Amino acid sequence: MNKPINEMTFEEAFKELEQAVKKIDNGEETLESTITAFERSTKLKLHCEKKLQEAKMKIEKIIQDSDGAISIEKVKESL
Repeated sequence: MNKPINEMTFEEAFKELEQAVKKIDNGEETLESTITAFERSTKLKLHCEKKLQEAKMKIEKIIQDSDGAISIEKVKESL
């Protein structure tokens, strides 16, 4: 049984997405299972994008001033 996507880490979702794409590209799936894999892959892609956006919002930008002082600035949310 596949793990629910909303419980996956970015790495888990990305790995499953890669595997699904390989199977689809290699023609290892029946038409019905290809459609099911494509649907899940679409959800995995969206989950990965969400996780990346969340990580982006947490990143702190380090800025060095002309006098050499370093300050930390939160990345502004784009949503």
